[in-house]
Amino acid sequence: MKNTILRKILLIASIGLFSQFAAAQDNSANMAAAKQIADIVASLNHFPSDADKATLGAISGNSEIAQPLREMASAVSDIQHAATAEGKSAMAAIQELENMPDRGKTLAGIIANLNHTASADAKAQIAQLYP
Repeated sequence: MKNTILRKILLIASIGLFSQFAAAQDNSANMAAAKQIADIVASLNHFPSDADKATLGAISGNSEIAQPLREMASAVSDIQHAATAEGKSAMAAIQELENMPDRGKTLAGIIANLNHTASADAKAQIAQLYP
């Protein structure tokens, strides 16, 4: 319960700092993290592999990565056939951020709606947005 509240507070706090994600377009660490998350989502089959979890853990624990990307990494890491309620809530909050680039909103939506694996349409969107 405390973890859920803390994550929501951090996500809300990130809204004010969210211009960081807009700057992520120019930040190679953020760009690389977004690509890694997208690639993992596109290849996910029921849950992330141990290697994927390690990658996602490194992203979510890196304070130099924009908070919304860290939230995405955490939500994907917690997937067991589908995103958790907490992960879905975090992805919905990310999609509502005004300064969030469209491709970030799209990826958050794909994560929130994932069911066992990304759909063919979701994989096509990821391939187009994160080549």
